[in-house]
Amino acid sequence: MKNSKLIDIFKNGNIVVPLYLLKNYKELNVEMDEFIFLMYLYNLGDKFLFDPNKFSNDLGIDTTSIMNYIGVLTEKKLIRVEVIKNDKNVMEEIISLDDFYNKITCLTIGEVTKDKDNSNSNVFELIEKEFGRTLNSNEYEIIKAWLDDNYDEELIIEALKESVRNNVSNIRYMDKILYEWNKKGINTIDDVLKMRNKHSDKEEKDIEIDTEIFDWNWLDEEE
Repeated sequence: MKNSKLIDIFKNGNIVVPLYLLKNYKELNVEMDEFIFLMYLYNLGDKFLFDPNKFSNDLGIDTTSIMNYIGVLTEKKLIRVEVIKNDKNVMEEIISLDDFYNKITCLTIGEVTKDKDNSNSNVFELIEKEFGRTLNSNEYEIIKAWLDDNYDEELIIEALKESVRNNVSNIRYMDKILYEWNKKGINTIDDVLKMRNKHSDKEEKDIEIDTEIFDWNWLDEEE
């Protein structure tokens, strides 16, 4: 969905784009024209009235193209169209860029983490994929705190798997798992496996005891 008009507007400096975003726009999984339209929305603020006609007039492109851009950016979880009640108690549609800001926060934290430990951390992306949604800024901060506290990435991913197995897509739940593991001195994936093997052995012994009780000849005992 290329649009030379958007490129011209961008070249003429009519849309302010932070240098960091310009250098890393491909990380947002968008084409250049989609990115320019996103930056146009970014210049309008974090929440504003959904007005395709205004967007069309500002950019000099037809409303069909505007709606296509809105649809693409919504599908890519960078913007949301929400219905809210305004000050006059009238329902109206707005565009929210909260998801975009959350994504930028993720990218920024990811860059800091990479610089810190020289590794390509994919924890944020894995959690988003498993939860099936974009994480909010508070959740990013919790994950960053785990990494800052030197939690093993494999241990974090194992906590994620544990959360998914229990049908809980919640960072706080993962945080509780990691906290409990830490209290028990479980700091690596090997520690988790040893703990599970220990529990498995205990369950097998409990089954053996139950079986012995079940097989006991009570009549012989009475005699």
